[in-house]
Amino acid sequence: MQNILDAISTGAATQEDFASLTLPESYRAVTVHKDEVDMFEGLTSKEKDPRKSLHVDEVALPELGPGEAFVAVMASAINYNTVWTSIFEPVSTFGFLERYGRESDLGKRHDLPYHVVGSDLSGVVLATGPGVTKWKPGDRVVAHCLSVELEAPDGHNDTMLDPSQRIWGFETNFGGLADIAMVKANQLMPKPEHLTWEEAASPGLVNCTAYRQLVSANGGNMKQGDNVLIWGASGGLGGFATQYALNGGANPVCVVSNEEKAKIVRSMGAEMIINRSEMDFRFWNEDGTSQNPKEWLRLGKAIRELTGGEDIDIVFEHPGRETFGASVFVTRKGGTITTCASTSGYMHEYDNRYLWMNLKRIISSHFANYRESWEANRLIAQGKIHPTLSRTYRLEETGQAALDVHHNLHQGKVGVLCLSPEEGLGVLDEEKRAQHIDAINRFRGV
Repeated sequence: MQNILDAISTGAATQEDFASLTLPESYRAVTVHKDEVDMFEGLTSKEKDPRKSLHVDEVALPELGPGEAFVAVMASAINYNTVWTSIFEPVSTFGFLERYGRESDLGKRHDLPYHVVGSDLSGVVLATGPGVTKWKPGDRVVAHCLSVELEAPDGHNDTMLDPSQRIWGFETNFGGLADIAMVKANQLMPKPEHLTWEEAASPGLVNCTAYRQLVSANGGNMKQGDNVLIWGASGGLGGFATQYALNGGANPVCVVSNEEKAKIVRSMGAEMIINRSEMDFRFWNEDGTSQNPKEWLRLGKAIRELTGGEDIDIVFEHPGRETFGASVFVTRKGGTITTCASTSGYMHEYDNRYLWMNLKRIISSHFANYRESWEANRLIAQGKIHPTLSRTYRLEETGQAALDVHHNLHQGKVGVLCLSPEEGLGVLDEEKRAQHIDAINRFRGV
């Protein structure tokens, strides 16, 4: 691995130099173990500790297949799917790997007694499999997390509809929290060169997800002037949704949980802010069995006070159970609720009268296709959308990083250094970086 890191660090290595590197037989990776899936039995979700289930192991380098690439991972990041994997909720991810293993001989490589996790990366291409022509060894890249076979007709209008669509590092093995990752070559995109390795790795999953959910015609199809309610507006997903709303001429109504987070969204340019700690909404009764429509009314009133009497055109929904009834209620007639993630619970409840009688739409949104991901990454590269990285950990500290996200002790995105020996490396375009340095560092230290 040192020879690989040296080649990357010098900045002078050629494509031929990278192609001639000897790849190791094994590499460091963050894993969960199949024989530990019951280790948290009897505990509540919050009691489950990712530090106990996430291991840093030496694992074997898999065989590289057609259309695939090995990437030397300089940095990665934590997403909720890694938290879910680490606490084996809502199901163990080994079921995904077993199903993949039954699909084909190449799929069998993923069905192992350990799962290498992680759905973000920035790094350098080391090798490509047969049939790859766009990417070469030495290319500096980031990766989106859509893994797809595209052998069925279903996905050729929208690859997210392919029956073999999977999230890399969650429903596949050989993810990005490692020194080397194996990806489909069509997951790769150019690294934004005004960003460090850790900054470039952090937008991936959440940036592409927010783009599809809010901007794309497959999601909210947001237009100028739309009033957009954004839950968790300074968080991993919400931080990008807020940027897209502002960048696209919409009017974000940003819901945050405290004044510190309100300051972040104000620094982005948002003006309409609802502080939940001040409003103290109680959408559910104390035992969580029924909702309180009076609180929905109170939320709607707070929104109209900010918008000059207008209701919400699009709700950017991801908390799920806790907020979904309120989201459906406050959306204007003919408006749209786009939903993904459900971090507070998957079993949503809402009053269908307010949906059907007012012709509202619920649109499900899950990650993004390659085109949407490319467009989202292009906006990062242009400096129109910025990372939300707040803190970075070493690979050996991934368990603690995941615990921070699990307990919502983080802000924006939490990065992880893999091969990169320290923060601040990997920038090639210092001039562009200087133009956007305040926005790049907006979440730092929060």
